[in-house]
Amino acid sequence: MTELICTTCPRGCHLKVDENNGFKVTGNACKRGEVYGYNEVTNPKRVITSTVRTASAEYPRCPVKTSEAVPKAKMFEIMKLLDDIKLDVPIKCGDIVIKNVLDTGADFITCKDID
Repeated sequence: MTELICTTCPRGCHLKVDENNGFKVTGNACKRGEVYGYNEVTNPKRVITSTVRTASAEYPRCPVKTSEAVPKAKMFEIMKLLDDIKLDVPIKCGDIVIKNVLDTGADFITCKDID
C-alpha cells in the first residue's frame, strides 16, 4: 500500500494506492485524485524546468521547460541534454529548444523573450 497526498487541487487528499488490488485508489474526493494516485504509482511524470545558456550578454541564461510531463525515470537523462546547448538571440517565448526529447512526445521550450 502506497500513501500519497494528491496535488491536483488545493484540497490535498490523502490517498492510498493498493498495488495488490489492481492499484485501487482510496481517500480521493474526486475522479482526478483517483487518476493521479494510479499514475503516480504506475508511471510518475513531471514537467521539467531549467535554464540554458544564451549568446546574450544581458541575459546569459534562458528559462526552459518541457511542454508536457515526462517520465520521472528519464528526468536526469533529459536534463543532461541541456548541458551543451547555447541559444542564439533573439529568443521568443515558446521557441522549441529540443523537439520530442528522448521520444517522450514533449518538447523543451523557452519561457522568456530575449533580444
